[in-house]
Amino acid sequence: MEQKNNNFLVGMTAFGAIFFIFGFATTFIIQLSAPVMAVFNLTEFQAQLLTSAFFIAYPIMSVPTGWLVNRIGYKYTVVAGLILMALGSLVFIPAARIPSYPLFLMATFILATGVVFLQVSANPYVTALGSESSASSRLNLTQALNSIATMVAPWLIATVIFKGLDLPIDATDAEKLTYGLEVAGRIPFPFIAMALVVVLVAVVLLMMKLPAIISEKSEKGGSIYKYPHVLLGAFAIFCYVGAEAGNAGLMTNYLKSGSLGLSAEMAATYAAIYWGGAMVGRFFGSIMFSDIAGGKKYLYAVLVLGLALVSGAFVTDWDWTIGLVFMGASAVNFVFMLIGKGQPARTLAVFALVAGMLGLVTTFTQGQVALWTVVSIGLFNSIMFPNIFALAVKDLKGGELASASGIINALILGGAVIPPLMGSIADNYGYTYAYVVPALCYLYIFFYAVKGSLIRTASAE
Repeated sequence: MEQKNNNFLVGMTAFGAIFFIFGFATTFIIQLSAPVMAVFNLTEFQAQLLTSAFFIAYPIMSVPTGWLVNRIGYKYTVVAGLILMALGSLVFIPAARIPSYPLFLMATFILATGVVFLQVSANPYVTALGSESSASSRLNLTQALNSIATMVAPWLIATVIFKGLDLPIDATDAEKLTYGLEVAGRIPFPFIAMALVVVLVAVVLLMMKLPAIISEKSEKGGSIYKYPHVLLGAFAIFCYVGAEAGNAGLMTNYLKSGSLGLSAEMAATYAAIYWGGAMVGRFFGSIMFSDIAGGKKYLYAVLVLGLALVSGAFVTDWDWTIGLVFMGASAVNFVFMLIGKGQPARTLAVFALVAGMLGLVTTFTQGQVALWTVVSIGLFNSIMFPNIFALAVKDLKGGELASASGIINALILGGAVIPPLMGSIADNYGYTYAYVVPALCYLYIFFYAVKGSLIRTASAE
């Protein structure tokens, strides 16, 4: 029994670190579009191709990764993913030194392939590490670590890359060139650190004696194309991932532009708060969707509000006023969580409707109102992925469940399509109008929660 407990703790520690790593890498790449735009003097559309290069890896590499898991097992697939992440990180060094945007895109795809390896293999591993009844709890814990990483990444961009740098709106070409070269010179350091960390984790993982997990071939299921709720749910994932990545990818440059006129460092800091909202909302979700007694739920919610206060102040160099505003927005988020009553479809509908409204308010306002509406969208992104996924695979089993999961994960492709679309709108009509696109995405997710998830032409046995 003691050996079994040790294996469980070792496994959870290792995979907790892995979830943190790929959460950090994903968000870092999304937020890297602003520094890259400065380095190469790109349009917003061109800069968002970096995000596309990351998310395009999902539909291309998910199936080969599943094949690899069956060939070499979960543990060695995770190790291979970590090695690919290290390789991709190192390619960023010459990409920044030359500098070469095509090399940036190649490095991003290599890094993203490593992340896909981790995502495909790590989730089942965490599920299989303990009892089936507590699988959800373990996944919530690892997702929380993933969420912490998503807040750290943009904060690191603000402090390591943009700190002390500023470019006037009316800068000359010479000033833009000098600024771009300075930014380029600062980009390699985070990737060197990432490469060292992932190689270290890979070595430690190889030395660990983890529980063996056998990949069982599930029975062949019928075509899932006869289930509209699955296909509509896959498109909801497309919209969600695209909207979340698009909001974040444009945020730094949006907050630098127009009436807001923030420095690049401060704008990137608010992007960290956006991702911090997803972290806070997921903690709220793990509380509300659990079987914790009512009184304890509110106690834990107060602790999460304290986390919002401290994290909001921390990333803004201990500005407690901003921390208080973020805590207030988080409290509003919890109220809407209560309206959802712990029901996945109801909560998803409420959150999608609010997120859509926040996107529209961002479009048609300016100044501090627009700043906090766009930042607060992160709070309402928080529970969307797991709730959409749960509704899309409801009542499916065996081969049908596996097929549905594959299609849903492939539609993470939204992260490769929607950010460049938003970038093109920003280039031609201004940043504020770009936020109409994610607002429409959230309205579709609202439709899916209310109606689309109920559209079925066959019952799943």
